[in-house]
Amino acid sequence: MANYTPKNILITGAAGFIASHVANRLIRNYPEYKIVVLDKLDYCSNLKNLSPSQSSPNFKFVKGDIGSADLVNYLLITESIDTIMHFAAQTHVDNSFGNSFEFTKNNIYGTHVLLEACKVTGQIRRFIHVSTDEVYGETDEDAAVGNHEASQLLPTNPYSATKAGAEMLVMAYGRSYGLPVITTRGNNVYGPNQFPEKLIPKFILLAMRGKPLPIHGDGSNVRSYLYCEDVAEAFEVVLHKGEVGHVYNIGTKKERRVIDVARDVCKLFSMDSETSIKFVENRPFNDQRYFLDDQKLKNIGWSERTTWEEGLKKTMDWYINNPDWWGDVSGALLPHPRMLMMPGGIERHFDDSEGGESPSNVPTASNQSKMVVPPSKNATSAKKPSLKFLIYGKTGWIGGLLGRLCENEGIPFEYGKGRLEERSQLVADIQNVKPTHVFNAAGVTGRPNVDWCESHKTETIRTNVAGTLTLADVCREHGLLMMNYATGCIFEYDAAHPEGSGIGYKEEDKPNFTGSFYSKTKAMVEELLKEYDNVCTLRVRMPISSDLNNPRNFITKISRYSKVVNIPNSMTILDELLPISIEMAKRNLRGIWNFTNPGVVSHNEILEMYKQYIDPQFKWMNFTLEEQAKVIVAPRSNNEMDATKLKKEFPDLLPIKESLIKYVFEPNRKN
Repeated sequence: MANYTPKNILITGAAGFIASHVANRLIRNYPEYKIVVLDKLDYCSNLKNLSPSQSSPNFKFVKGDIGSADLVNYLLITESIDTIMHFAAQTHVDNSFGNSFEFTKNNIYGTHVLLEACKVTGQIRRFIHVSTDEVYGETDEDAAVGNHEASQLLPTNPYSATKAGAEMLVMAYGRSYGLPVITTRGNNVYGPNQFPEKLIPKFILLAMRGKPLPIHGDGSNVRSYLYCEDVAEAFEVVLHKGEVGHVYNIGTKKERRVIDVARDVCKLFSMDSETSIKFVENRPFNDQRYFLDDQKLKNIGWSERTTWEEGLKKTMDWYINNPDWWGDVSGALLPHPRMLMMPGGIERHFDDSEGGESPSNVPTASNQSKMVVPPSKNATSAKKPSLKFLIYGKTGWIGGLLGRLCENEGIPFEYGKGRLEERSQLVADIQNVKPTHVFNAAGVTGRPNVDWCESHKTETIRTNVAGTLTLADVCREHGLLMMNYATGCIFEYDAAHPEGSGIGYKEEDKPNFTGSFYSKTKAMVEELLKEYDNVCTLRVRMPISSDLNNPRNFITKISRYSKVVNIPNSMTILDELLPISIEMAKRNLRGIWNFTNPGVVSHNEILEMYKQYIDPQFKWMNFTLEEQAKVIVAPRSNNEMDATKLKKEFPDLLPIKESLIKYVFEPNRKN
């Protein structure tokens, strides 16, 4: 394959650690390339990182946020950008446990804005997306072969989940729009200029100050480390020789335990490791090992050059010569640094392990990792709190039905006034309403149908992904269970689940339908919501109610179509299942649930019932999926969901056809 030669490169997050080394290297080695760097100068960015390049004629710095679509589009057009190297991201795992929404906003939404700008301008010849080895999840301790580029993605923390989500968007834009994308997944990187929230610079700065080196857990966790200049060279190789559509691991097979890293730093500073190392409480979900297969990148000409001893010594010397590079970093040097954005926009650093007191209104690290939900119906507490629901989606179909159900059952409720993507508004709602449970029936499904989402992708991801995750995060901070109405339209019949077989998709199955952008966002947010143990996800499918005048009702829709396909599907009878969702909230059930009636029913079977019970003169015609595809923008999901889990919890749940007759057709029967 011929080498790629860029002209005008946009590097995002270039005032950060890795990207600054890449930018400086390209500016130094390729004066004929114009390098435009974009960075919002967050806490871990520093313009001084780019000081070697600031006098170069081929360098231009722009302060700005990748989340600004107007800015990104302007830069691509006015700077004639043909290549993007996308480094900008929130990356520190500890921070992701305390303020995970910021990770979704930066890592997923920011990436989506970039991709959409690339699609709209149509001038990008390479889009290099920088991901992480953490998307693979934990590697078995005894594994002799590392994760290769086709290995399954199994993220275990909010940071890695958002990076995996961003990768899915990159892949989708590559496949759907032909965007020339390349993805990299790298091991840990260390070296000069790194913000000291990361392990090696933190240890070095603490050693310089004569303070103990804190180790999470027992220090047996294994990591692989690459020196920053070697990694910068790897990106140089990927830029010029990487093949479009491919993924490249940037890794090393040389692994080190955290305890051994600490001992090596102690040795460099002539410190006694026995007295200078302090073991502290482990962080949540601290993966034991990440191990990569790096052969694919070696095949196109890259190899690690810097030994561990050489790289560690260079790094130590740099920090000794630049002790004030980052200013006051005392908050980052704590054993468990948290950089939480609190209401009002105040960024606070705290940790109770140093003997200081945390402000009373700031959640501590210990209670961030636990969820408190209202007592279940079997609780024996002396005072059982009365129910009060906060419902989002007032103007929607399900949200409106929920309100009427609460009125009928005498359950106090209020509708949320805040927009899902506005965190401060959600916090205000919870503080004003003081609910026991939160119901999320808000979301973008498209009007009149999901085809709308294909041309309104930013709005769709803003609400369905960023908004839903914001609400889940706010609920978690307030110890609230969130009932989230999701969709089962994230699966389609396949060889393992053939049509008519009776083999339905279970709650633990991975989504396999990506035909519509709506379904992509719902599958993405469902995966990310697994990081929240305060969420009950209810997969609704083709919802039906007894109100046959409602245009959102599946029966109303197909009875008004001139032609319909005839495919068996799982469906949700809202008159039976919405009261069950309220009971699920009372029982404090969590996790994912296929929220459908057992069994399947076809379009023709429903219309036969419609003809029998409602309109004896009713007629309709069928057409094939191929014919349907000519009149719709996005394909539709067809599948069977396994409702065994829900049926076991609620044994009286009716099969789909019986529920249709009891709750829909009998009440609407016309003599």
